[in-house]
Amino acid sequence: MKFDAEEFKANLTARLRRQYGKDFSQATKHDLFDAVSASALEIIMPNWMETRREYEAKETRQLYYLSAEFLMGRALSNNLINSGIMEGVKGVLKELNVNIDMIEDEEPDAGLGNGGLGRLAACFLDSLATLEYPGHGYGIRYEYGMFEQHIIDGQQVEFPDNWLKHRDPWEVKRSDLSVTVRFGGDIKYGKTPDGQDRFYIENAEEIIATPYDMPVVGFGCNTVNTLRLWQASSPNGFDLQLFNDSQYQRAVERQNNAENISRVLYPNDNGPMGKELRLRQQYFFTSASLQDLIRQFVIQHGTDFSQFPKYHVIQLNDTHPVVAIPELMRILIDEYNVGWDNAWSVVQKTFAYTNHTILAEALEKWPIEIFQRLLPRVYQIVEEINRRFVIELRQKFPEDYYNQNHMAIIHDGKVYMAWLAIHSCFSVNGVAELHTKILKEQELKNWAVIYPEKFNNKTNGVTQRRWLLCSNPELAEFITKRIGHGWEKDLSLLKGLEKFADDDATLEELISIKHHNKERLAEYLKHAQNEFLDPDSIFDTQVKRLHEYKRQLLNVLHIMYLYNKIVEDPTYNPPARTFIFGAKAASGYRRAKAIIKLINSVADRVNNDRRVGGKLRVVFVENYRVSVAEKIIPASDVSEQISTAGYEASGTSNMKFMMNGALTLGTLDGANIEIVEEAGQENAFIFGLTSDEIIKINEEHSYNPQKYLDRSPALAKVVRQLVDGTYDSTGHLFEEIHNSLVYGVEGQRADIYYILADFDAYVKAQEKVAAAYADKKGWARKALLNIANSGKFSSDRTIEDYVRDIWKLQKVNIK
Repeated sequence: MKFDAEEFKANLTARLRRQYGKDFSQATKHDLFDAVSASALEIIMPNWMETRREYEAKETRQLYYLSAEFLMGRALSNNLINSGIMEGVKGVLKELNVNIDMIEDEEPDAGLGNGGLGRLAACFLDSLATLEYPGHGYGIRYEYGMFEQHIIDGQQVEFPDNWLKHRDPWEVKRSDLSVTVRFGGDIKYGKTPDGQDRFYIENAEEIIATPYDMPVVGFGCNTVNTLRLWQASSPNGFDLQLFNDSQYQRAVERQNNAENISRVLYPNDNGPMGKELRLRQQYFFTSASLQDLIRQFVIQHGTDFSQFPKYHVIQLNDTHPVVAIPELMRILIDEYNVGWDNAWSVVQKTFAYTNHTILAEALEKWPIEIFQRLLPRVYQIVEEINRRFVIELRQKFPEDYYNQNHMAIIHDGKVYMAWLAIHSCFSVNGVAELHTKILKEQELKNWAVIYPEKFNNKTNGVTQRRWLLCSNPELAEFITKRIGHGWEKDLSLLKGLEKFADDDATLEELISIKHHNKERLAEYLKHAQNEFLDPDSIFDTQVKRLHEYKRQLLNVLHIMYLYNKIVEDPTYNPPARTFIFGAKAASGYRRAKAIIKLINSVADRVNNDRRVGGKLRVVFVENYRVSVAEKIIPASDVSEQISTAGYEASGTSNMKFMMNGALTLGTLDGANIEIVEEAGQENAFIFGLTSDEIIKINEEHSYNPQKYLDRSPALAKVVRQLVDGTYDSTGHLFEEIHNSLVYGVEGQRADIYYILADFDAYVKAQEKVAAAYADKKGWARKALLNIANSGKFSSDRTIEDYVRDIWKLQKVNIK
């Protein structure tokens, strides 16, 4: 993009004057951030507008990625780098004695996502734009993120994540494109003028969905795609008569109820009210998005909806947006008088579904009572889809009454959204080779029998623009110095680094870069949390959502084991290690919160025991998010990817760590398998039961955790320390964790994630880590080979796979 320094400076000056009534001498850091962002958007805007015009003129097929979350991270640096104006902006700011790093830190992380699913969606949007494919995102403009995490007395405490307390300079409100979404009401039946049956809703609650657009800037090209986010409001939310009657709360009740839909990312859904709000959120953004697409289609192409799949492919990111399937049926049938069979044909050619998990709790199922009350007409359509599907099931499994019932979309008083997706979509993909294999051969075996042509694998990836070029500039420069540019858009070129694997100068420089990144992280944590890290220690990192299957508990039990060993044996002299955790536990996930408390209790004891003598330190990083990950990942030596084999669909943090030269310590789970295939098992530390072994144990019901406690006194001791007062004077704080390992709780058998079974193997793998790290050059060589073989894990490759096998898009070059 063209950059004119004087014009940019003039825009900055005008923006500060217009927005804040200030000049440069009076502007705060946040004023400058806002002005720089808005001025950069002025440069990006012509390409954004031209991209839209070009897509309309070419009448090309476009992808629409429907996702409940988009974990975008900060926009300023990413957009400046992708648009090619970073150096120009830096130059202008330098003239004005402004450090760009200072104003970057003023940008909040957009509170639009939480975990890997949302970050994957963000990477996909980046890759689509960079590869010049017409692909856009649809989601919710959450007023607050999931929550801002503070650690108080070792406990997770949740505060509002008010990321929009200032305006977001990267969004454009499009009030002219607002639509109405309806909930509840009464189904009425009538006839069209030509005698066809027609259903409509009366007395429904109406919610206004207003779109806000964010630019998605491609790297090294002119493409600027769109992320469109919907905000909820009430069309008549303020009742003046009630207000004048001094009933102030009731006067705004309707507006508050409407705004709650887009208020918070992932509200706690443990109770019926929370479940209802979740479903309202999902229907709100999918209905608004489909109405938007249908409106555009009718304007451009009229009402021949058989042509709709020619121009639209909709990817459903997990089960959250699956209610879009019956909603598209409703719009076509009720609003445009399309017959059932024709509408169903459109649906089957339009939607594709990504499954992100094999965990039962993540495959959403809605109680009929909630679904039917909230979405009466949509539920009626789901019933008809199910009725027709059950006929198909009876033909496929004529004597198998279990499958006829179990595979029905509606059964046991619930609507099974994953079943609806698999039946309705033309493609169903997993996100790593092992994950897809388990889906086809175990969890969704009968579905694969019925629809073998639908199932396919698309191994996840991450964008190297965000996770290397932007977050690790020193390493990016190191790479370019050796293999030149081009890797930024073709990560497979990193393979060229392999020839430097035995070059001492290269390895020394790589060691130096890692040390600089560790110093930067240490400096950040000193100011952010008053934590003091030793950059010469091994930085062993596990940062991701806090869930039991990800086994942060295995990690902390090992730390307790190391601590015991150091205290009991004064001659034991391991290399200094810093264990870094970062994780949020879902608001209603009690045991996950107890694990956070345990990590912090262990940290408090270990970090304050003089006998440890700097050999061990534990740090829990508060409020883990993208901007913090960008500091932690480049600084890490060890990447903890220790989920129970067969439980992690893919993982993406494992790819980011690999790309930044951290060595994987992990199980053969998710994409770890493919990482080891690419980099070589000798350049990683693999341990633990395999997924096949775990499946066999589960089938035989042969697991006995006591066996592992009996054979390992060291393990038995750390488990006992959970309840003997070592880390909690009452002995009760971690009792549930202890019981979940030893006895089983809440109807679950003991140790369902095989922590005790894998403990000894994990200890041995950690001993190998310590031994390998002692050889600095040898470690750097392994790190370099990981970087060199990370090319497969670019989201660019993933997108090309989707385009080839599912989406069938054509590149559109924006002049």
